[in-house]
Amino acid sequence: MEKIRLEILGLSPSSSQTGSFALVLGEEYGPRRLPIIIGTFEAQAIAIEIEKIEPNRPMTHDLFKSFAKSFGYSVTEITITDIREGVFFAKILCTDGLKSVTIDARPSDAIAIGLRFNVPIYTTEHVLSEAGISVNETSHHEEDEEAVEEVSPKKSFGEMLRDNPVEVLNKMLEEAIESEDYEKAAKIRDEIERRN
Repeated sequence: MEKIRLEILGLSPSSSQTGSFALVLGEEYGPRRLPIIIGTFEAQAIAIEIEKIEPNRPMTHDLFKSFAKSFGYSVTEITITDIREGVFFAKILCTDGLKSVTIDARPSDAIAIGLRFNVPIYTTEHVLSEAGISVNETSHHEEDEEAVEEVSPKKSFGEMLRDNPVEVLNKMLEEAIESEDYEKAAKIRDEIERRN
């Protein structure tokens, strides 16, 4: 199975599903994009690692990294392996230097973990041909411009907050407080107060 390397191009609120985010991955040397709808918590975990924000307490994906390293394992790659009935599947490849282990995961969790280990993200031709969107950079049609607009540069955490409705912000605030990430909670609270 030939693997195609992907890079993270953008993360923005989903226009089709309230409270969800669109994670856009791009083919490393090609025009195809792979949009994946992910949950708020996973979007936060990815955004925090992209922005290099240090949470007060370890998040779930940070805990996975600490746990793996404590037992001598490291992650070597992430692969989005399949799509069935609109649902993506991924695998995390881990090694202790002697043997390799593959773990099934949701792509959002796999990518959040992969970012923490700074490893490449791959997919297959099957997944890209099934769910990928081709962006023609030379075309000036309105649809293409909309597609390119979706793949905007990575947003800061503050910009992510501004793009969310208050109901989503309230849920994010609850999650931040539950995970005792008071710095993030304060930013979310400030954004909610700014709107009132």
